Amino acid sequence: MNDNAKLKQQPGCHREIISLNQVCYAYESKPVLSNVNFTVRERDFVGLIGSNGAGKTTLLKMIVGLLRPQSGGISLFGTPASQFKDWNLIGYVPQRNHFNPLFPATVREVVQSGLYGRRKLFRRVTKEDVNRCEDALHTLRIQDLADKRIGALSGGQQQRVFLARALINNPKLLILDEPLSGIDIETQTNFFNLIRHMHQHHNITFLMVSHDMEMVRSYLGETPKEKSGKLNFYVRHSHDLEDCVETDLLHSLRKEG
Repeated sequence: MNDNAKLKQQPGCHREIISLNQVCYAYESKPVLSNVNFTVRERDFVGLIGSNGAGKTTLLKMIVGLLRPQSGGISLFGTPASQFKDWNLIGYVPQRNHFNPLFPATVREVVQSGLYGRRKLFRRVTKEDVNRCEDALHTLRIQDLADKRIGALSGGQQQRVFLARALINNPKLLILDEPLSGIDIETQTNFFNLIRHMHQHHNITFLMVSHDMEMVRSYLGETPKEKSGKLNFYVRHSHDLEDCVETDLLHSLRKEG
């Protein structure tokens, strides 16, 4: 049974989506994360706040499999991260400044790549894939940029592309690393309305790094639920199901954008 089926069969269990157990990481013997413990449950919205150098991005990279803990353990959907295979359940928007502006891909190619799991990079593109990609381009209002190279876009345009890529596969967990950085105020507002709608009405869990304390407090509250080292975890639950009649996340973009 796959994870999607398990989630549907257990709507009220508030299962663990991410489990961090004594996670440690260091760069050249300089500790960045020391004994980090935290649990993200189904339909949580977690805001991760910390000073520069606190290890926020490093932690996200470990969660999405780009780095491995040097000690301690991470589990995803109840499976140790080292054994986790269902990466299609996770959408990830990295910091824009980690992106190579010379990467030779068009906007359409970048968005469409979000449909492919790590073991499906070379699978054949279906008509459904093409239609879903076009829908994502349209709803994020980047359809006129589809054939442009991603490196030729402005910062705000690039973030729209990365958001479309992360959402195109209807993830169960959306991980966002400073998603509002370099985006104009109108786009920030639309994006915030979008993720608030998805959190309240869809079976999706959020983990977001942000320096925008006003935004974090407006939705997640004034006080962090937990602290671990230099990291502060702000949490808002949405465990009472208020499911939207539409299960496709792109519907939310059309509605809120």
